[in-house]
Parts: sequence; structure tokens; C-alpha cells
Amino acid sequence: MAEVKKANWFKRFFGGIAKYFRELRSELKKVVWPTPNQVAKNTLIVLSSALIIGVFIWLFDYVAGQGISALIGAFNR
Repeated sequence: MAEVKKANWFKRFFGGIAKYFRELRSELKKVVWPTPNQVAKNTLIVLSSALIIGVFIWLFDYVAGQGISALIGAFNR
């Protein structure tokens, strides 16, 4: 039975890298990229959502802080 000789490590290594980039290029051709208008709209949605959530967290923190201060003040008298 004849032995099948493997390619040297150099060819295997760089052949694997080349295969990776070929497949990467193939997959990137399948991507549907958003239009600039969609990107702007999505950015505004994310920023406004983050601002609204930040305001709610700040309000909760303020109310909770005032409540705790009132409780501490009531028990210190």
C-alpha cells in the first residue's frame, strides 16, 4: 500500500489562510448592507432610547435616595 504524503506545514498553514479569506470574501458578497438613511434612523432610535432609559434610571435613583434619606432622618430623631 502506498503512503499518501502530506503537504509540508508551510503549504498547509498558508493554504488554510488563503482558504479562510476566499470564504470570507464569498460570505461578504452575501451581506445586505443598510442604506445611509437606515443607519441614520437606527442611530437616532438607539440614542433616544439610551437617553430615555438614562432619565428613568436617574429619576429612580433620585427618588430612592430621597426616600432613604427620609427614612434615615425619621429614625435619627
